[in-house]
Amino acid sequence: MGKTFGFIGCGNMGGALAKAVSEAGYKNDILLADINKERVETLGQEISAEPADAQKIAQECKFIFIGVKPQMIAECFAEIKETLSKREDKPVIVSMAAGVAVSRIKELSGVDSVIRIMPNMPVSVGSGVVLATAENVNEANKACFENAMSKAGVFDWLEEKFIDAASALSGCGPAFAYMFAQALADGAVACGLPRDKAILYSAGTLLGSAKMILETGKHPEKLKDEVCSPGGSTIMGVKALEDEGMRGAAINAVLAAYKRTLELGK
Repeated sequence: MGKTFGFIGCGNMGGALAKAVSEAGYKNDILLADINKERVETLGQEISAEPADAQKIAQECKFIFIGVKPQMIAECFAEIKETLSKREDKPVIVSMAAGVAVSRIKELSGVDSVIRIMPNMPVSVGSGVVLATAENVNEANKACFENAMSKAGVFDWLEEKFIDAASALSGCGPAFAYMFAQALADGAVACGLPRDKAILYSAGTLLGSAKMILETGKHPEKLKDEVCSPGGSTIMGVKALEDEGMRGAAINAVLAAYKRTLELGK
């Protein structure tokens, strides 16, 4: 009997999602395939998954994750398309290739049921964002998939027309957040704080602030106003950020990432 989940490509992102699926209650129900056999063996032992090859996954698995780079996806499907075409119980293809549309995935795979996702790297610690759009996937399979992603972090279905813009934020955003965390820490070091403590406090501050947005449902602007006392130190720091164009720089970073995402999808 086949496994429910198969991963073709177990790099940083594929491996992180496989781990999340295992932690969601699907241990011993996952097949792993990657050109790096040592990686598959190590990951398989860690998450109670079985090493396999792409053909076995294409033959047996209900959900087939494609974890290869966008420029390699055509080659990947060329190897398994014939195998997929012979299946009576058609699988669901799950693609995480940036910029590659559902229509293109269907064309390359010959499979009508497709879930296109854009996860970000914090899924590896269970606090990521997974964006998803589905086509020709029934409600039972969507519910199963959403449950499988429950240990990855925030999960959200959205229309495909929004996914590239959303991924420019959530997919690239961790790098921007790390830069901001480092900059805050540098500021504290300039004030005399030891580096290790500055990084700890910076990361903890960003983590707690994000949690406040998610758990209170308040707009970030309102939360910001609640921290800023009249004539206080925080509002002067906010003014300094505004004077240096922080908002404009952040907006332009997302726009640049979005433009590049569209280029990669061509």
